This record gives sequence, C-alpha cells and structure tokens, in this order.
Amino acid sequence: MKNGKISNKDILKLIEKRGKVVTTTEIAEQLKVSWNTAEKALLELTIDGKILRLKKAGVNLWVLK
Repeated sequence: MKNGKISNKDILKLIEKRGKVVTTTEIAEQLKVSWNTAEKALLELTIDGKILRLKKAGVNLWVLK
C-alpha cells in the first residue's frame, strides 16, 4: 500500500483469506505498512463492528465477527 494508507476492504479480505485469527504484525507485513498503521485500522474495524479483538499474552489477535 502506498503512503502508509490501507483500506478496510483490504484488511477484511486478508482476514477472510486466512480463515483464522491474524496478528497486527501479519496484517502490517502483508499490506506493507507499519505496525501502528495496521493497528489503527484494525481498531477502527473493531469499533465499526466488523472484526473482534482477542487479547492474548500481550498480542492482539483479530478475527472476523
């Protein structure tokens, strides 16, 4: 992704493609953005009710709702 911007659609497609939980780091690496950019976008999707965040041993895990 260019300029550190990612679309919600891209994130949702990636999570759906994986078919399981994903980490912020996995999203960031796959979409070629910083961890902070990925985390912010994932939190926004959580607020929108599209995904769920599961906190596990200091790691955020994300799954489709």
